[in-house]
Amino acid sequence: MADFELQRIALPTGVELDVATAGDPAAPAIVLLHGFPESHRTWRHQIPELARSHFVIAPDQRGFARSSKPEGVANYTADKPVADLLALADHFGKDRFVLVGHDWGGAIAWMAALQHPHRVERLIIVNAPHPFVFQKSLFDDMEQRKASQYIRFFRDTSIDQGLTGKALEGFFDNTFVKHVATAIAGEDRAAYLDEWSQPGAMTAMLNWYRASAIVVPGMDETPERPAFLDGPFPPITQPTLVIWGTGDKALLPVQLEGLDALVPNLTVVRVDAGHFVPWESPEAVTAAIRDWLA
Repeated sequence: MADFELQRIALPTGVELDVATAGDPAAPAIVLLHGFPESHRTWRHQIPELARSHFVIAPDQRGFARSSKPEGVANYTADKPVADLLALADHFGKDRFVLVGHDWGGAIAWMAALQHPHRVERLIIVNAPHPFVFQKSLFDDMEQRKASQYIRFFRDTSIDQGLTGKALEGFFDNTFVKHVATAIAGEDRAAYLDEWSQPGAMTAMLNWYRASAIVVPGMDETPERPAFLDGPFPPITQPTLVIWGTGDKALLPVQLEGLDALVPNLTVVRVDAGHFVPWESPEAVTAAIRDWLA
């Protein structure tokens, strides 16, 4: 029996999301945002534990699994999932909430915390780079630039054509499985492939990369430096916990450098795991969240 309820919710932003919920609806809310290429299942180990003290809301974000997949890259700019997040909180009558994000979910969490501090009470980031630190590192740290070249590949609009059957499995193995520190097999593999094979899912998921304003220079390029890197950047005002899998091959330790200047009330917990730390090392992630919230 599942430790959560999965319900379909139509939002005024024009999308319908599948949303996992658990715990007492009257309890303080905690929203869990997954990243690429996942779903609410990212948090399958954390949901029952967090539901002991909070009302847990874990959506399948737009474009993923069986949630709505609006056509066009413009429907995946960061402001769209931020609007989904706020509308989802409104749906449950939650003016303020704890916000947790991993990977792309973390990117949305950073933005929501910056732009809507009156809604986000506390912020928890799991292996997701701060937008200023990430963009700066792509210009100033050649190792991070090299590690991020996959983003340029994902922005190629031809790669998701014809990704079905064996071709989809091959893409799954070459872009996901080989970068994961633990094996993906059996029920987990079947669940991921089922989510990936939903009509329009591959294009929609990759559109998150295509819609992003982050500049990823080629290894031999010297493009113009984004102007915001040379000016003041607004601080995160909320208490913030950053959980970091130190074995992440896509997001290198440089993402933690200088973070305390941008996040004055910062706690960092390092975990011996790779990028997909919520389920590579679930006990450590759950303990870090529960201890910090307590």
